Amino acid sequence: MSSQPDGGQPEVLRVLLDRARSGSQPGQRADGLRIALAIEGGGMRGTVSAGMALALAERGLLPAFDAVYGSSAGAITGAWLVSSRPEGMRGWADPVYARTLIRWSALLRGRPVVDVRRLIEVLYTTEHPMDFESVLASEVQLHPLATDAITGAASDLRPLMSDPARLRLALRASASLPFLAGPPVSLDGRRFYDAGVAESIPLRTPLAQGVTHMVVLRSRPVRALGYPAGPPRPTREMALLARTVLRKESPELRAAVLTRSARTLADVARIAEMEAAGTALSIHPAPGGPPVSRLTTDGAILAAAFEAGREAVLSHPGT
Repeated sequence: MSSQPDGGQPEVLRVLLDRARSGSQPGQRADGLRIALAIEGGGMRGTVSAGMALALAERGLLPAFDAVYGSSAGAITGAWLVSSRPEGMRGWADPVYARTLIRWSALLRGRPVVDVRRLIEVLYTTEHPMDFESVLASEVQLHPLATDAITGAASDLRPLMSDPARLRLALRASASLPFLAGPPVSLDGRRFYDAGVAESIPLRTPLAQGVTHMVVLRSRPVRALGYPAGPPRPTREMALLARTVLRKESPELRAAVLTRSARTLADVARIAEMEAAGTALSIHPAPGGPPVSRLTTDGAILAAAFEAGREAVLSHPGT
């Protein structure tokens, strides 16, 4: 197939639309391709990519994907997307939801500011229930990513998700931000930190697993590629984290923290190459959108960010 058919439509989008029109289902494809949806997180910036994911569901495009890969908040959004209640993604824009996850008062008690355990194990089983069984049963496979605390490498937690309790642990592990969310999450005798340490944009893992085409939902606006003075140095935040909170962790994990910026920039460049070939499509929020950050709890900002994400998909040519 040509990468850019008539009209300039990327191949990945053309194949998705063909699959949607024909009623193609996962495991029964005739095109020989494997297409993944990759969802970036970023704490409450995940509100933006959640809006994008809901718009794809509203367009009826979910069955056209073979798998969903998510990092951190993107893994949580991915679980909602493949569940029986994708509209549950609207919870990202609910200030009550945000305050369940982010509690600054916890600092006074020496507890994590970001309480992923309370979000997943309490809110998602009571007031805002997720149908975990439907996530496990979904024909569109969910692949939550996390960072192995020993190797510092990205790990696909799907093989460890044998029941709802272990699925919840996998989602918690994917979003276990060092320091902000407390200690790593243990699953099958292994310890995991937030996926964003090793693979903030799900790219390397799906490609290594045979994915041929990707749609990437980004939680940040487009940024210019390149840097004038060599590879980027670790941010102050990451350097401080490696020296303090993670000082007793493995050298490999600390190295992953310190090289995170360079690795992410290389991944962005790889995605751009794939877009030029028509095998990837990145969807970003528009520049100058709502100022949502990793720890935003303001309901008005979150609601605007969610809708900005939806609009980025709904207004995209061809979707």
